[in-house]
Amino acid sequence: MRLTQLRSFHAVATTGSFTRAAQSLHVSQPTITTQVAQLEALYKVELFHRAGRRVQPTEIGERLLLLSRQIFGLEAEALQLLRETGELRSGHLRVAAVGPSHATRMLVAFNQRYPGVKISVTTGNSQDVLDRLLDYSADIGVLAQLSSDRRFVSVPYSEHPVVIFCAQGHRFARRRSIRTAELAGERLILREQGSTTRMALESALREAAVEPDVVMEVASREIIREAVIQGVGVAAVSDVEFVPGAGLHAVRINDAHVTTAAHVACLAERRNSRMVRAFFEVIGKAD
Repeated sequence: MRLTQLRSFHAVATTGSFTRAAQSLHVSQPTITTQVAQLEALYKVELFHRAGRRVQPTEIGERLLLLSRQIFGLEAEALQLLRETGELRSGHLRVAAVGPSHATRMLVAFNQRYPGVKISVTTGNSQDVLDRLLDYSADIGVLAQLSSDRRFVSVPYSEHPVVIFCAQGHRFARRRSIRTAELAGERLILREQGSTTRMALESALREAAVEPDVVMEVASREIIREAVIQGVGVAAVSDVEFVPGAGLHAVRINDAHVTTAAHVACLAERRNSRMVRAFFEVIGKAD
């Protein structure tokens, strides 16, 4: 196998197109097609399902993609090390986060320190973040809970109170805070199972022996926000994630310590790579 063949495969798998792969590698499309075909013929495998212009990796293609991400990720680190002589004047930091609000302050600080480094951010739940670290499609993860998996290094960064938000016409709308007991029987919109905000609120409700009326379970912050505005019920959110707007009001819970946290994670094996180490240094979490 030639490295150029693997590079062509990787470009097609990550862009989803032979045309875009050729553009990304600055070669002709027939060149990409030939190199992928040679790789398939050499090992008697099918790496892509081809349906018209759609290209989707097969099962063996997905497994090879995981390895090629590692190979070209390490290649990129080697080139960066050689070119930058230890100074991050360029490069690409890939961050996976449970929500942009958790990561924004960190990213601003990193950008101010290393303005030449491109930053890209993807969002998802905590498992999505860990999966992106595992398949090398992210360098840094920002999530709401510490990972006990020894494959990761995970450190706490910040803690945020959970607030209850409601529509302007709701009985809480003229209040600054409420007691946990006041949520008894309240129509409540919850995040999906596994949400750290949901777990923090449910723990406080159990401790206070409070039974709310759960009317919806929704994974989307945007849908929850709209449902609250429409008067479907009230919902809980980390104060750092609450976006004030017309028709909304937030109140704190004054008799319980209900919080979520932001944690920063990376693969343990990559903890000392230059980009990752620089990020931890910027946020004050270096070893």
